[in-house]
This record gives sequence, C-alpha cells and structure tokens, in this order.
Amino acid sequence: MAVEFLTTIHVLPVADVRETSRLRPVSEDAVSALVDAIGAHGFLTRILVRRTPGGDVLLDGAHRLEAMRRLERAEIPAVVVMCRDDEARLLEADANLVGADLTPLDLAVFLSARRRVYQEMHPETKQGAAGAAGRWMQETSKSLASTLAEARGISVRHVSRIMAAGDALQPDEIAKLRLAPRPVNLKDLQAISKIPDTVTRYDVVDALAEGRARTAAQAIAARKTPAAQPDPIDAAYTALCKAWDRAPLAARKRFVARLPKDLAKSLPKGGAV
Repeated sequence: MAVEFLTTIHVLPVADVRETSRLRPVSEDAVSALVDAIGAHGFLTRILVRRTPGGDVLLDGAHRLEAMRRLERAEIPAVVVMCRDDEARLLEADANLVGADLTPLDLAVFLSARRRVYQEMHPETKQGAAGAAGRWMQETSKSLASTLAEARGISVRHVSRIMAAGDALQPDEIAKLRLAPRPVNLKDLQAISKIPDTVTRYDVVDALAEGRARTAAQAIAARKTPAAQPDPIDAAYTALCKAWDRAPLAARKRFVARLPKDLAKSLPKGGAV
C-alpha cells in the first residue's frame, strides 16, 4: 500500500489529534515563538497527520499543534494521510529533516532513523547487499546526503558523518544529551560513537548532560586523569575544625585547657608552644 493523501480533509479538531512517541521533544522556546507568530499572522503551514483505526496521529507539526492548543483554537489546518507504520516513520523523519532549526543531535537522530526505516522496508538495500540493489542503495544515500548538504550549506561528507554518529547513539543516550546545557556538536557525537566500552560511554554522556564537561573530549580526558588524592593533613585539619564548630562551649573550654600539655608533648624538647 502506498501513502494515500486524503485531499478532502483540510482541518481537524485540535482535541482529536493524538501524539505518540516522537524522535524529537517539543521546545518551549519554539512553541512560545509560534504562539506569537500565529497570533500575529495566522496559521501558515499545515501539520501532517496519519489517519488510523484508533484515531488521527501526528506525524509532523508538534510545535504548531501545541501553539494552537495554547491559543485555544478549536481547529487546525492539516494534511491527512493513510499509510503503514514504516511509511509513517519515514514521513516523520523526512518532514523533520527539511526543518531549519535542527541541531546536530536532531540531524543525527533523524538521518539515522530514516536510513534504518528505509532499510527495514527494503532489506535488499542494507549495507553489504550485492548486485544492482546494493549499488542503487549507495546512490540513494548519496542523493539524500547531497540534497541535505545543499539545503544546509555543508558538505556531503559532513552529512555522512552526522548520519554515522546517529547510528551509534542509543535512545537513552539521546534523551540525556538533549538535557546538556551546551548543545552537543558533531565532534561530540563522533567522539561518543568511538568509545568502545559502555561504562566510559555512559559516564561521558552523563558529564555532558549534567554540565560537568563542555565537550566529549574534555569528559574523556577527565576519566583518563586519575583523581588527585586528598592531603591527609588537610583532611585531618578539616575534621578538627568541623568538630570544634559542632562542640558546645564547655567542651571547647576543656579542650583549650588541655591543648598546651598536648602541644608540649608533641614538640621537640625545648621547643616553643
């Protein structure tokens, strides 16, 4: 079955459009900007919705849909299609790839998802396939990379590197990296993809997500550098200070009265207190 566009449908009730798990979460800043833009200029670009037996499911336009909810609009312009599950995932990836606001992480996720879904739909095009099908898949990948490279003003090689980095990311790593106070770039993603052991990889992702490292390279270097051992004298002094601060006044007076005798015992004979 090919994707079928239901051209008789132009608007849908906002309340009837459902959202399922998506490749990219909604950005609060983007929604706020759309609320202002739609309020000032009206709704300009229709959302993409899949019609299923269980209801209408959003494929593209989560920010626009949320903006219309906040504006308390009853209806939203939509393109409605009927398709299979794999076709729906392909449509979602393609619709997002043309967006201008994608971060390197978003690009990596969508590019990887698109290739994965396409290869599920056409197993004969997976890497290593022999013959005409394999050659055709190589040409298709080059075409996709060329189109994106031209649209974004980057090289085809750069697009291919982003796709490869996305292939190496796990869903939980993607979710954590989205929390990073400093958005991760391609170098970060490539560095993470090359980490061989899982423990180090998770530590590096956590360091970026929690803001303990600005770059993946910095997080990797920190793991290789042994932690400095605390000075035992400093540790003992800190412990004494804390004990002094917590002690009641009577205990402090008793300690001060004892101090000269203890110092006299610890100093060389004839030494000053």
